[in-house]
Amino acid sequence: MKRLHVHIAVSDLERSKTFYSTMFDVAPTVEKHDYAKWMLDDPAVNFAISTRAGRSEGLDHLGLQVDTDAEVEEIEARMAAAEEMVAPQRDAACCYAKGNKSWSRDPAGVPWETFHTMAEIQFYGSDHQPLDEVEKPASGGACCG
Repeated sequence: MKRLHVHIAVSDLERSKTFYSTMFDVAPTVEKHDYAKWMLDDPAVNFAISTRAGRSEGLDHLGLQVDTDAEVEEIEARMAAAEEMVAPQRDAACCYAKGNKSWSRDPAGVPWETFHTMAEIQFYGSDHQPLDEVEKPASGGACCG
């Protein structure tokens, strides 16, 4: 099952945890000193907030959580076919998790993360959105490296 992922940067984690716990009517699935995550089934979403995101407040990125590495690669291929930048990251450590992922941007510039989580880790992780390091493919189709 694919699950929508939403990550929001917050300045007041405790107040935000209270707000979202009340809105979703459930406590976070994961709680750290700088991060909280709700794995919701209704709606099916991986909803995360943190004080460590790339911005001070607001939407940090959207994404799709998938069950396999093959699904990550399939979505990478779709983004490349749409002539959008694709930045694969393998064995990435991010948001207290280790996994394989890929980053893209939509035409409005919103970062999109596709990821398959393989394990939880004890630290936040330092991998970043590498989108500024990748150029959009030239028109005429994508090419595999």
